Amino acid sequence: MKLFTQPQTVKVPADIVEKAKDFAKRVAATTDYSDSNQYSKTKISNDHLISKIGEEAVKIVFQGLGKTVIDPDYGIYEAKQKSWREDLTIDTIPMAVKTQKRSAASIYGLSWTFQCSATRTDPILQKPEAWVCFVEYNDRHGYECIVYPPCQIKELTFKEPKKEELKHMKKVVYAEDLPIYK
Repeated sequence: MKLFTQPQTVKVPADIVEKAKDFAKRVAATTDYSDSNQYSKTKISNDHLISKIGEEAVKIVFQGLGKTVIDPDYGIYEAKQKSWREDLTIDTIPMAVKTQKRSAASIYGLSWTFQCSATRTDPILQKPEAWVCFVEYNDRHGYECIVYPPCQIKELTFKEPKKEELKHMKKVVYAEDLPIYK
């Protein structure tokens, strides 16, 4: 799955961004993150938008490498139907995608968050062989994304978030700890 070793810069097309915006607005109405103390539908919608833009950026990179990529899921599901499946499938290999926007990175450092609390934990954290691709979304300059080479969970260093209220609820991977920089 390590088909590239350096970060790849891609621009997500405007029509795909519009599709992601529509999805984010619709899915926010069905999402309950109260167990994470997140009640703002605007923030929830924005988080879903950023996630979909990241998924689309990863899809562009892997398709450019000649891989078959199953499209991101734009379905809206009832709470009991929601899943924690990986975001993409690349040549039959499941791939999670984590995206952070550049404006947040300028405050907290370039990093990606995993849910890890007593009430909800990202299942991928229990799968050391699982693959994840990290994306930095430049929310200050069009829809440009930097896609980092994929890693397996077992290769990652997880740390506490810088934001105090997220400690003991989230685990974070910081860019400087990615395997490509070691």
